[in-house]
This record gives sequence, C-alpha cells and structure tokens, in this order.
Amino acid sequence: MKRTLFFLVSIMMIATMLLTACAPKTPVATQPATDVPTAAPVGPAGTLVVWADDTRAPILEDLADEVLAAYNIELVVVLKASLRDDFQIAAPVGEGPDILFGVPHDQAATMVANGLLAPIDLGDKADLFVPVAVNACTFDGQLYCMPYATENLGFFYNTDLVQTPPATWDEVVSVGEALMAEGKVTYVIALPGGLDYNMYPLWTAFGGYVFGKNDAGNWDDQDVGVDSPGMIAGVQFLADLAAKGDIPTDFDWANNHALFETGKAPFIIAGPWALDRIRQSGVHYAIADFFPAGPAGPGSPFAGTQGIYINAQSENILLAQTFLNEFVATEETMQKLYEAGKRPSAFIPVLETTADPDLLAMGKAGANATMMPGIPAMGAVWANWNNGITLAVQGTSTAEVSMTDAANKIRNVIANPLTGMVNVPGSYQAAAGCAADWSPDCATTAMIKGDDGLWRSGPFTLPAGNYEGKVALDGTWTTNYGSDGKQDGPNYTFSLTAAGTVEFVYDEATHLLTITVK
Repeated sequence: MKRTLFFLVSIMMIATMLLTACAPKTPVATQPATDVPTAAPVGPAGTLVVWADDTRAPILEDLADEVLAAYNIELVVVLKASLRDDFQIAAPVGEGPDILFGVPHDQAATMVANGLLAPIDLGDKADLFVPVAVNACTFDGQLYCMPYATENLGFFYNTDLVQTPPATWDEVVSVGEALMAEGKVTYVIALPGGLDYNMYPLWTAFGGYVFGKNDAGNWDDQDVGVDSPGMIAGVQFLADLAAKGDIPTDFDWANNHALFETGKAPFIIAGPWALDRIRQSGVHYAIADFFPAGPAGPGSPFAGTQGIYINAQSENILLAQTFLNEFVATEETMQKLYEAGKRPSAFIPVLETTADPDLLAMGKAGANATMMPGIPAMGAVWANWNNGITLAVQGTSTAEVSMTDAANKIRNVIANPLTGMVNVPGSYQAAAGCAADWSPDCATTAMIKGDDGLWRSGPFTLPAGNYEGKVALDGTWTTNYGSDGKQDGPNYTFSLTAAGTVEFVYDEATHLLTITVK
C-alpha cells in the first residue's frame, strides 16, 4: 500500500510539473483577459503496453479510460497470437511490452531463468489469491506472476450410454468393451492430442510421474520418472488396448473429440477449453468429480495456472505493478476474465461465487492435481515423452523400450542444457549483444521455435557493414548448416548499407536460413 501511495504521489507530481511547464507565462501587455492565449491540452504522461490474446484483450481495453483518468497514463493493449514466443524474442533486446498477459506458469520457468521477468508484489491483496496458484507462480522463493485462473482436465462420460462413471480403469475398459460388443460405440475411450498431458490421470493411476521432488519439496530434474515402473505399466496398459482395437491410434485432437461428441466413444478426458465445443455438439454428458483409479490409486491430472507477468526490461515496472494491483486484481475484472476464459478463477472472491457445474466437477477431480513442474527441464520432456508413448501405443516398440529411450533422451538434454538450442553464430553477434562473434552458445541470438514449426531470432540492430553467419545446433559447431542447407556448408552473407536490423528464420526440415535486413 505504501508503494502504491508513493507511486500515486509521484505521478501527481510529474503531472503537475508537466502542466506548469506547458502553461503560458503571465502576459505583460494590457490586453483584455479574454485575449490571453490558452495552454494547449496536455496529453498522457506516458504509456503502459500490454500484450494479450484475443480472449483477454477486450477486457483489458475496457480499463483504458479508468487508467487514463486515474494516472493520465495511456493503456495500450496489443493483440498477440504467440505471446511467449514473441516475448522471448523481443524482451532480450529491450523491446516488447511492459506486461505479458496470459502465459501458463510452467512456460515461465525459462523466462525467469533468462532474467526476462520482474518479481511481482501482490501487496495487501495477496490473501485473495488461491495459494496453490500463487505457489505455481513462485520460482526460487520469489513470485513472478499474478495468477488469474487455474485449469485441469476432467473425465467426461456420455450419460446416454453410461449412467454411473467407472471407478477404476478396469471398469472403464469393461464398460466400454460391453458397449462395443453391443454395437453402440466404436471405441472404449477417445484419446485427444498429446498422450503425455491428456492421459496423465492414467499414468499417475499406475504410479507414473515425470519428475520427483527433493527433500526440500522442490522439483528434482535428476529424478526423471518417464521410465519409472508405473509409467511403463500405464503405457503398456494403453498399448494393449490399442492392440485389441479398443482405442483409436489416431490421436488428433479434433477427430477424437468428434468421436465423443457423436457417441462413437463413451469417455474422453478433456479440459475446460473444450467445454464450448462439447456443449454445442448436443451430446448428453457429465463430468465425474474423480478420475478412475489404477494399481497406485486414483488418478490425478496435471494442473496449470494462467499468469500475468512484468517485463524485467520495462521502464515502467512500478506503474505495471500498480496497474495489476489496482485495476486487474478486482472482483469486476477477475469476474470478466473468468467468464471469458471458462477456467476456475485464481481470485478467491470470484472462485467462491462460481456456479458452473462442469467447472465445479473439474475442480473436485483436480483436488489432488499435480501442478506442472515449473522448471526449465520440462522443455526437454514433452516431445520425447509423447514420442515414447506414441511409439508404444502404435505398436512400433514395446512400452519398456520406448519409455526407456525417451527418458534417456530427456536426461541427455538436461545434462547439456544447450541441447536443442538453434543459433545463428556469425560476425554480427558482438554488435547484437553477444560477448563475441561466432558464438554458437550465445543466448542473446538463440532462436525461438514458433507455432508454425519455424525458428526465429531478431530483429537485431546492427551498424552498416558486411556480415556472415550460419546455423548451429546444440550450442556447438558439431552440427551446423551453411547456405546450401548442407552440414558444414558455406557461410551465409548479408549486408547493411546503413544502420538497420536483421532477422533470421530457420526451417529445420530443409536446414535453410532466411535472412531479412531492413
């Protein structure tokens, strides 16, 4: 509260100074008072830039008039489709927004590790946030985001086909197979999207896990559980169902939702993001307030927290903090965010008034949920883990072999943190902010993979000159691609006739690099 009051006084003083500076001096002539020139209107004292997606942006834009009236600050909301990817490119070079709105907590771990985010103080509103969500936003004992929503999966069942949700995975199979035998359904259960995340309630029911925890209760990236006995047993269970034809081996998200929505599968595990689709399909459904149990007990889903972050490079950190505490952390704004996002609110006053039966059921099912590990090592997990499961379920490999291989790949990446890095080392790097040119391990010029599968870096501001570079992987020169897309090929060259910028786009399918200078 003291910080907020101090900032308010500071803003008022700045505004007063601006008004004084712009006001006309007292006229000396004997003109009538009505002829004295009037001061030009004083514009906003500054701007506060927020990046948000299309769901949250309209809610924030509605706050612009209030912010302007209270602090004479213009709130600028920029619509972004790839929030994290764009931020990780812009922030290291001093660009990007003051506030990043709507990134899951587990995706923030790398940004925290790279120094891109500023700590956040919830002030006298700290007790108004769900503790588990606050903990998810806390890294190394420091809070780095304001949570506004939580989410976890739920176990959906078709009430025209199943009156009582099955209590165990064995019952899921027996009920589903009976319906298949009667010709009422095609599959026991639909399997949408990544089997790693979406089937986590199955893996935990068999005793599987991703990372263990140390004695201090922190995630231990040296304890990888992707090849634990429980994980292997759970994957083998699913592979056996596939071998019998009980489950689809096409895991496309939309296709599998269609199986449930058209009655071809009696069960599906889905999140709150799928509610609109399922409701509009007309299928009669309910959500169990638990997950089926397995040999290790009831299954538990992963849970996530949607957060709001402050750019560590922002010149308006104090203003951003004030905006979050005074304009976002209110019942009105948090209620709008809940209604737009259809996820349980992390703001207790809103959560306590939630009446949506589906979200309430999901909340109960997620009472023992595991918050996704908010550590950089998770970046090494997803693709390897999901590939291991997919290979086993599709019959390409056994569960033990595929999951052991997946776990070893994860351990190798963790042992070498630069594994997976894509970079464009070259003669421009020192000018771009690296310690030296031709540095394949420079984090400043490391590329970020976008949703379209392409890797990007820049724009980097450079002086006029001729430059060279090439693509290098894993922070070393061991694997590198030149201008012909070949290993150890010739350097790319580019020139700037005047000071300008350069951007790079790399296609890992062709190994070709596109260079754009402006």
